[in-house]
Amino acid sequence: MSMIRDLRAAVRPSSRVSLRKDTNASYDTTRDPATPSAVVDCAVYRDGARVQSAKPLSPQEAMRLVRRDGGFVWIGLHEPTESEFAGIASEFGLHPLAVEDAVQAHQRPKLERYDDSLFTVFKTIHYVEHDRLTANSEVVETGEVMCFTGRDFFITVRHGGQGSLRALRHRLQDDPELLAKGPSAVLHAIADHVVDGYIAVADAVQDDIDEVETEVFSPGRKGGVSRGVDSARIYQLKREVLEFKRAVAPLLRPMQLLSERPMRLIDPDIQKYFRDVADHLARVQEQVLGFDELLNSILQANLAQASVAQNEDMRKITAWAAIIAVPTMVCGVYGMNFTYMPELHWRYGYPVIMGVTVVLCLGIHRTLKRNGWL
Repeated sequence: MSMIRDLRAAVRPSSRVSLRKDTNASYDTTRDPATPSAVVDCAVYRDGARVQSAKPLSPQEAMRLVRRDGGFVWIGLHEPTESEFAGIASEFGLHPLAVEDAVQAHQRPKLERYDDSLFTVFKTIHYVEHDRLTANSEVVETGEVMCFTGRDFFITVRHGGQGSLRALRHRLQDDPELLAKGPSAVLHAIADHVVDGYIAVADAVQDDIDEVETEVFSPGRKGGVSRGVDSARIYQLKREVLEFKRAVAPLLRPMQLLSERPMRLIDPDIQKYFRDVADHLARVQEQVLGFDELLNSILQANLAQASVAQNEDMRKITAWAAIIAVPTMVCGVYGMNFTYMPELHWRYGYPVIMGVTVVLCLGIHRTLKRNGWL
């Protein structure tokens, strides 16, 4: 257990990652102009330490160093085009299907094994800060990180404006013993980093759901019915949770495979740590499934409350219509202009009829109010 804590501490600063975008995700402005513009960083690691060079290395130069002196190369790219990625794919012998997925993006989280490499797709999730949840609020943003893991290389292809791996690379470089395990250690660090992001976003989404739930089930201003919650807000939050679910659920099986099945490219000392990542991912998946079910219940309750409010309004309208029906009926009777009507020439006829009308109206009002209609 102490080894697991040491490993997790090496790849992240805390269990709760920042929910804000990494504003330091800019590219390395010192790299060689001949290097493809999509390359964010390219480095050779030997015995857990980064090999220093007089000038930034191109992927081809880095691979030549690795083949000559050992170690592995880690190349980070951001949204490469097909032409920018073609040279790297050829140099490292990447499978054409995996290359196509990495360039086009919008892939489902997965793990694919090819002859000499593993291709892993992660969906990154970023929580969008907002002052108040509205019907158009964006709660989560998604990005993608594709990883090619080989015997002596590790390539990351990132899509989206968030999910930078620069800080993670620096933390790994501060732990040479871990980095000496090779590309599989980097793969585990990225998986752990992504899942930690899920945990932080799940906590933030929970706060939004709690806020909506409180508004729906809080005592209403009139009649005990809440009237201030827009169903569109709940539906929008449900859509955002569904997007979150699509990122989390498909990743569980790849993490289980990495933790349970022996693989040539995964160091045995690293493989057991994927089990810890899979456990955390399973917990997040349970949370997200719970969010979906809870939002269904909240939406149904809100619609039921709206129906109750409408019914209550209709009862009030009906009650007042019943009260008004009494003077309407009296006026209708005495407006028929018959010649012989006993009360027409009676001295007290008018005040008596008006008094009877008022008494009947008050009696009906009292009865309806006592029964909760007013």
